[in-house]
Amino acid sequence: MVQGSSYICSLVQSLRSASFPSKLANYSGYTSRAASNSLRHPSTYSEDEYADVDWDKLGFGLTPTDYMYVMRCSKDDNFKEGRLSRYANIEISPSAGVLNYGQGIYEGTKANRTEDGRILLFRPDQNATRMMHGAERMCMPSPSIQQFVDAVKETVFANKRWIPPPGKGSLYVRPLLVGTGPILGLAPAPEYTFLVYASPVRNYFKEGTAPLNLYIDEEFVRASPGGAGGVKTITNYAPVLKAIARAKDRGFSDVLYLDAVNRKYLEEAKLITKEPRWTIYREIVSQLLL
Repeated sequence: MVQGSSYICSLVQSLRSASFPSKLANYSGYTSRAASNSLRHPSTYSEDEYADVDWDKLGFGLTPTDYMYVMRCSKDDNFKEGRLSRYANIEISPSAGVLNYGQGIYEGTKANRTEDGRILLFRPDQNATRMMHGAERMCMPSPSIQQFVDAVKETVFANKRWIPPPGKGSLYVRPLLVGTGPILGLAPAPEYTFLVYASPVRNYFKEGTAPLNLYIDEEFVRASPGGAGGVKTITNYAPVLKAIARAKDRGFSDVLYLDAVNRKYLEEAKLITKEPRWTIYREIVSQLLL
């Protein structure tokens, strides 16, 4: 269900406009490819591979796992060699670029078990491509696609016992690229850290796979022309917390944002990416018109 039936005409107009599909085409490099990387050949596995987790009660929250992957470089250098270390807090300067100026981006992907014992990754190479694009926009060096994918694989292997059984959830993998070097004036940080950690999760929304109850926000916008809305920078997320809290207080699952210029065309939902978004919006309009 979507709040605001008065928006039906605007929704239809935005979905039928020629510019909307063409914008999606610009993101063809991020096309979803389920089960794009198999981490091992089919084999059976025993129960002792699993961590001590009640998989039936798993939600979408942080469950610390065993290892994380860390790699560092200076602003004028390239990432070279990283390593696994035990999952733990990291030490960072109070004047780090990420703390003072928000110089950081992140990605999110998942690893799943199959019934025949394989472990599959979801499009890590596409996440790597998007991180490289975001790093260029945020004036940061970025790991290569191969470095990114290798780091994700190593993190998943090291935390294999935390991957839920088939049908019980996924191992969510969070790669981070942040400016950790100290900087006082507004400028790129002198040092950067690429870090990958993981946590077992289930559905993000409490509704699971059931339809979501969405709220159309008329006050706040998600992105604006010329901004960094097309980049997965950490600075894009805190500003939506107020809109999300307000929507949830009113009984909604998530927020649909309008465009920043006309405030009448659907721009995006907080947790829906480009191609799935087109399908979901089309279904929303179909339901409203019935």
